[in-house]
Amino acid sequence: MSAFLEIKDLYVNAGEKEILKGLSLSINRGEIHVVVGPNGAGKSTLSNVLCGNELYKVISGNIDFNGENLLPISVEDRARRGIFLSFQSPVEISGISMSTFMKYALNSHRKFKGLEPLDAISFAKHLKIRAKALGISDEMLKRPVNVNCSGGEKKRLEIFQMAVLEPELCILDEMDSGMDVDAVKIASNGVNIMKDSKRSFLIISHNNDFLYEQIKPDYVHVLVNGKIVKTGSKDLLLDIKKSGFSQFQKEI
Repeated sequence: MSAFLEIKDLYVNAGEKEILKGLSLSINRGEIHVVVGPNGAGKSTLSNVLCGNELYKVISGNIDFNGENLLPISVEDRARRGIFLSFQSPVEISGISMSTFMKYALNSHRKFKGLEPLDAISFAKHLKIRAKALGISDEMLKRPVNVNCSGGEKKRLEIFQMAVLEPELCILDEMDSGMDVDAVKIASNGVNIMKDSKRSFLIISHNNDFLYEQIKPDYVHVLVNGKIVKTGSKDLLLDIKKSGFSQFQKEI
């Protein structure tokens, strides 16, 4: 039986530069995987390719998601199939409030799955429960999407969007960047609350303490020079904190 997400021998270019060089990775349902590595290793490239960013060209290799070839599927349909990406730098969208934005997004997902849209009362309840859990105020929900928000607030709103949409594969790229200690704790609680046997996570971060103490992943992958060179338990994070990534260069 194949994995929920199966990446095999993936080569990817950004412009003329080769970034991913034979990357392979398997994620089963219900698992939390962390990808760490030095700057420029290809971590963010991996997350962008999974979501269909056209700036990155797949040269060869395969990506299967839930038994389906992901590569020909559009960005929009990847999202509708349950793939969510939390951006390093969330964009601002003026002219539409966060609550209205989430209503359209959620009901679009439901339509794709053949479900009826949520009525106003059901949606408000759905939104309120998740906003309370993540410390999102009513005032933040009334603002245009990410407008007049601090970096930490934008990251927290990304986790809130994930909680509202309830995706099957959550890709979190530097979710802790720009957040203070309390905000990081709230965001990581959001991840831990959402963990279940059907939802998987792929998390990218440079913060080993945050990953080890608050996320507690099932697997840790070290990405160096475009390919995964080491996989282990969360204790691998302690080894990296002590000795850095240079120890893995010889494994390339």
